[in-house]
Amino acid sequence: MQMTDKPRFVTVLAGVAEYYGRDLSEGVIGLYWQGLKQYDLRAVEKALWDHTQNPDSGQFMPKIADVTRNLQGRTTDQASIAWSKVDGAVRRVGPYQDVAFDDALIHRVIVDMGGWVKLGQITEKDWEFYGNQFRTRYQGYRLRGEIPEYPPVLVGISNSHNRKEGFKASAPVLIGDESSAKRVIGGGSNADLIPMRRASESVGVDGLKALESA
Repeated sequence: MQMTDKPRFVTVLAGVAEYYGRDLSEGVIGLYWQGLKQYDLRAVEKALWDHTQNPDSGQFMPKIADVTRNLQGRTTDQASIAWSKVDGAVRRVGPYQDVAFDDALIHRVIVDMGGWVKLGQITEKDWEFYGNQFRTRYQGYRLRGEIPEYPPVLVGISNSHNRKEGFKASAPVLIGDESSAKRVIGGGSNADLIPMRRASESVGVDGLKALESA
């Protein structure tokens, strides 16, 4: 969450506390904020609501640990669903064609892991390991409520070759919900996801001297 989300967060938390007949001091509200601010506001709201519906613990005011447990459970499910889409696309489409998923975070995680072509070349023996790695990375982004920049399309072998030779690239295969996949394409960026430049471009003379003497 961002600081701009805090008023809404406080309102929601106060509403939940009122439901349980509790008054929260500013200090306690601050503890909840510090413990949950790394998560997405809507995800926290959903986790609080889900807690009130829990037949085992829903009769008690949720603690930070209760909300976190709920969030982690949901992100685990989301990561598994995302990986099932990737697994199906690799097996049915393969690494030769460009693809665009209906989940922008899938694009970013695949790029973090080396790209679509590399993923399509993983052997069956190592597939489970890469699946676990994908789910862990995906869940980490979700828990932080973070969707960093991502490429609009995951480039396959054929179009990579076609572009180098100056040929027209074929349209990507859309994976999952078609309209969502098109929105993912529209929201992507072809800029370097991790900007890099030489130190001489970003530091002064004194900084260069310090680098050279280090």
